[in-house]
Amino acid sequence: MKKNGNLIVISGPSGVGKSTLVKQAMTELPDLRFSVSCTTRNPREGEIDGVSYYFLSDEEFAAKLENNEFLEHAGVYKHRYGTLKSEVVNRITNGEEVLLDIDSQGAKQIRQAAETDPVIRNAAVFILIAPPSLDVLTDRLTKRNSESAEQLKIRIDGAANELKAFRIYDYLVINDDLETAANDLINILKSIRLRTANIQEELFQ
Repeated sequence: MKKNGNLIVISGPSGVGKSTLVKQAMTELPDLRFSVSCTTRNPREGEIDGVSYYFLSDEEFAAKLENNEFLEHAGVYKHRYGTLKSEVVNRITNGEEVLLDIDSQGAKQIRQAAETDPVIRNAAVFILIAPPSLDVLTDRLTKRNSESAEQLKIRIDGAANELKAFRIYDYLVINDDLETAANDLINILKSIRLRTANIQEELFQ
């Protein structure tokens, strides 16, 4: 059976445990492929260009934007991020499972792209990882004690806006208990693979 892959769009505010959940899902489902995003921020310790991100200058990012090379792009905390179309579309049509970790701005842009692009429309599935409440998330971020009061407020305000947009997603995973949330996410990803939208050929003729 010839099938297209899926474009799995996962979002969630900072501090929600999204990276941990995605890591567990990719361990359980090793054929998931992480899409490498572009960013204008500087590499952090241990990050590798082309593996962690494509690290671009502001000028390089602007040139790709001008050439319409991005599937989605956004400004996040004074830096720019974007997903290259070439990172996604070719891989989907080759049957790969492509996972994107982006914010709600990017998810909305992919929703819009799906309206005119049948490959994206058939492949894209949207999952939001959320805390039990905004108060719980605020407590988690505060206890990390890794940011200034100003940075913390920016993150909390951003989280509130992102969570309010939950209806643009197909699935909502609440990370109250890590093991339960991981199982929920893995079960969603397994079920996505059974969708009829991925099947390229006519069956049972």
